[in-house]
This record gives sequence, structure tokens and C-alpha cells, in this order.
Amino acid sequence: MEEVGPEALEGMLGGDLGPAKAMAARLLLDLTSIAGASTLVPIRHAHVSGVSVLTGGLGLERFLETLSNDPEGKVAVPTTLNAAGCDPRHHESMELPSEDFLERQWGIVQAYEQLGIQSTLSCTPYDHPGLDLEGIGCWAESNAVCFANSFTSLRTNRESGLSALASALTGLAPRWGMHLDENRRPNVIVRLTTTPSDSTRWSIVGDIIGRNLDRGVSRPLGAMPYIICPNSNIDLASKKALCAASANHGVPMLWLSDEGKVVPVGYVPIDLQSSVQNIQIDADDIEERLAELAPTTPVSRIVIGCPQADVGEVREVASALMPYIAAGRRLEMNRVWLFTNRALLPQIEEEGLNTVFEEAGVQLLVDTCPEVVPYDRKSVQHLLTNSMKAEHYLTSGLNSIHTSVTDIPDCIEHAFSEDRPVPGIISEKKRKEQSYALDDGKKVRAGTGVKFIAKRLTSQSSWTLSGQGLVTQAPITWLGYVDRFDGTITERGHPLEGSTVADTILIMPKASGSTVAPYVLMELAYRNRAPKAVLLTDICPLTIPACSLLNIPCAVGFKREILTAFRTGDSIKVISNGDDVEVVRTE
Repeated sequence: MEEVGPEALEGMLGGDLGPAKAMAARLLLDLTSIAGASTLVPIRHAHVSGVSVLTGGLGLERFLETLSNDPEGKVAVPTTLNAAGCDPRHHESMELPSEDFLERQWGIVQAYEQLGIQSTLSCTPYDHPGLDLEGIGCWAESNAVCFANSFTSLRTNRESGLSALASALTGLAPRWGMHLDENRRPNVIVRLTTTPSDSTRWSIVGDIIGRNLDRGVSRPLGAMPYIICPNSNIDLASKKALCAASANHGVPMLWLSDEGKVVPVGYVPIDLQSSVQNIQIDADDIEERLAELAPTTPVSRIVIGCPQADVGEVREVASALMPYIAAGRRLEMNRVWLFTNRALLPQIEEEGLNTVFEEAGVQLLVDTCPEVVPYDRKSVQHLLTNSMKAEHYLTSGLNSIHTSVTDIPDCIEHAFSEDRPVPGIISEKKRKEQSYALDDGKKVRAGTGVKFIAKRLTSQSSWTLSGQGLVTQAPITWLGYVDRFDGTITERGHPLEGSTVADTILIMPKASGSTVAPYVLMELAYRNRAPKAVLLTDICPLTIPACSLLNIPCAVGFKREILTAFRTGDSIKVISNGDDVEVVRTE
């Protein structure tokens, strides 16, 4: 199948193939227009996120209920599914706090299955035996997007769960962004003076890169670091850890190269890229960050496998357990949870690794991942993990659990420690928070009547509205850092921390974070707590899908000056007239 023009979706848009594909066509035509894409490209594979009740919530459940009632709503290409909120084999021992959680969770999975999606329930589709990792894909799992673009021949944009599902239903995706050679170029240079010794330290490297990115630089597709280190020949676990931690900060692709090599053919040599941000990371930087994240109070539970552990990581955990097993020691139930990809179970069992975990008392879990589990807060006040992705989301509003980080051997050592958590006395060690420039520091306020113009979504008719502006130069992270009940921004250190998006005219560059983001915005809309309008400078697959499907007024492509010309609290008027949207300050 060759590339096609937008007109190829007109029949679907008109409902000829049912309401599910009509909604998919509407969303894809909006994205195609906003991205300036002239064609849509056939995709080889899709991976859909938004599975756990914890992450998808009401927005996901209501949307899937609509889709799954359509008998013609079937995916057009092989499509896999992200991790769910529990392992059905062990749901009782996982102590899920909500009585109806399991019923709701498998209702979501069954709804996806009715659409023809394979319930692989894994956040590591690249580690699925037999999956074709070439051509154009449409993946919605941030670590997988970064891994695919960086270490396989599959090309994918950083899709949201909704946009990936739309492409799965139609078999098409707008040809833009990371599909195109000209956009797959490094825009940050990172020099490591040491090669990290394990996957946890590579995870720390990804975190340090993200925390040191210059937020004042416009990178519409995200930061794409070219990482130089003494030895770039690292294992699968380290690649996964690096990609996952980097993806926390919006990285869709990275490169890893030995010292002395130049940037790949077609790129400007590194030493000539004077305008590109340079970051240097030393061994001391990595160890200092680990020391900040180390546990200083008793740990309730150890969670390993975020992203889900590959066979190499599973072997490492088993090896770390052997001395304790030899000494006749066994862990209490739920002391250690090890998460892996269900597709890897045959190899794990063939090597007898599952027997090691049974002897040691380690719970081997599949179909789920640490950050999408609803923990019982009566027994879990402090988690220890080997992953900066897990730390990022476990400490967010998703779970709000104090989380420490260390490497796998140290995790196992803590597991067998005699110390136990004492409820009510755990205090969180002070961490370095994400730093943001103050939004109002360099603002030149727009005069009354000064216009800013961008494109509206093609699916939305003309509209005019007025309201109070909520303006930020820093991306908003919908999942985990915006309260899905009232719209309050909860991210520590964010310029809008404590403000609510509800009933405002939200002006920002784009959203960041999890690919499940649209379902948070959809839930806010269902609860009547969504913004009146969303105005973006950059194309944002994390925000546009919810605006498209629930008709939240949205315009994209404003010049970045709009972020400094308006202030939070300004009275703003937005006029959609034809294809354009005009924005003015009214007082």
C-alpha cells in the first residue's frame, strides 16, 4: 500500500465504516492538517497505551465504551497493548485497594480485544519475540518510542494512546515528524566521561540529561541527544533504562557513540555545532544523583522492572538472590515485586529462573508495570526501585508514594534487611526539583488588540469565546501532574503549580510526559473542568486528540512570542474564523 492523500479518509469520516473509524478519521485529519502533512503513510504496527484504570480513568472507560459497541470497529494492522494495572494471576496477593478495580480493569482489556487488539499487556513491545521492527509504526508508550527510533529500524512519532488507536483503526498515520529524515537530527550533545556500569546508572544518565535541558530552546519534536561515551556497546537493559528515563523529559530519539566517532553521515560534525546545547556528565554526577535518591528510611516494598524486565535483568535479580537462598533465607510476601513481559515467560521458565523466585519469595508479575499499579497505602509508604521512570511516576499524583532508587544488587540487599517501615514516621528526603524559569521574568506584554494567529482544527466549526488566560512557557504534564478531578496543576516547581486549567484559555507550547495524557483531558471535559480553549505553539499529539474528539476549542502553530505576550489572568478573546484563529487581549 502506498501513501495516500487525506481524501482517502473521507469515506470513513462520513461513517461508511462505522462510528469508531469515523472518530479515528476525524482525529487523523485534524493531525494531518495541523502537522502540514500532505499525505498519510501506511503503518506496519501500532502499540496502544491507556490500559490501567489508574492511568486511563473515567476518560478512557467512557471512550472505550463508545468504541467497543461498534461491530465494524476493528483495527486494520497488527496492534499490541500496553501494561494493565495488575497481574490477573496474583490480583488477590497484590492487595488492590478497590473492590471493583479488577472488574473495571478487565472490562478495559476486553473492550480493546473487541477492537481486534492483541492483549500483550507489555510496555516493551520491542522485546516481543517475532515483532517486525521496520518501516513506519505508530507507538504510544514513551520508552518504546525512544527505543524504537534509537535502536531499531522502526520509525514512530511520540503518539498518544488516542492517536495510536486512530492509526490502528485506519492503518494510516500522517507523514510528519520522526518519519522524515530531516527531523531525525541531534539537537543536544552529551559527553560522558565514564561508561555507566549498570542499567540503573544509565537510567540516572537519562534523568540528568532531561533535568539539564535548556527549556528556553524551541525543540518542537523534543530534545534528541547525541551521547558520546568511552564504550557505547551496552546491553538491552541499559538501552531500555536510558530511553525510559530520557523519555520522561520528552526525548523521542537519541544516539549513542564511542568517543572519537563523529555524528552519523549527513549531520554536522559535533565540534562545529556551536549553537547546540552541550551537557557533560561525569562519574561523580551520576553517583551524587544516586546518593540523593538513596533510601534513608525503611522501605515497604521493592519494585523492579520499569520498563518490564528483559531476560537479562531477570537473570541479574536471580543472581543477586542466590547467596540469600543458599543461606536458607526467604522474603516475606510482597516484599519484592519483579515485573516482566509475559512473552518472555517461556524462556524464564526454561532457564528455571521462576523457581529461584519461588524459593526466595519474590513475586514475579506479568501484564503490569510498577507505576500503573494502585498500591494499598496502608502497607506501602515507601518504595525502592532501580528505575528513574518508575520514580518519576510513582512520586507523581498517580500514586504520590515516596520512592527511592538504587541498583538491583542493592535493591535485593534492602529486601533482606531486618528494617521494616514504621507507619507515620517516614519523611521524604529533600530532592532536587525540576527547575523552570519564571514565566513572567522576560515578558513583553501584548497591547490591547494585538493579534496572534494560528490554525484551528479542521473538525471544529467557527467559534468565538472570551475568558481568563492561563499562560506558561513550560509544558504541562497531564498524567500525574494535573488533578483529573478538578484540573489543578500539582507539579512541584512548575510556574503554574496550584493553578487550575478549568474554564481558562490555556496557552502553552505543548504537553509533556505520558502518552496516556489525552484521557486526563477527556476526563476533565466529562467533569466540566476542562479549559475553555487550548492554544499551542507546537504540534502536540498528547493534547490535540482530546480536543478533536470532545470538541474542546483548540488552535496550533502560534509564534512563541504568544507565551511572553500574555500573562496568566489576562482577559483574552479567541475568534475562530475560517481556517485561522485570532487571539487578542481585551484589557
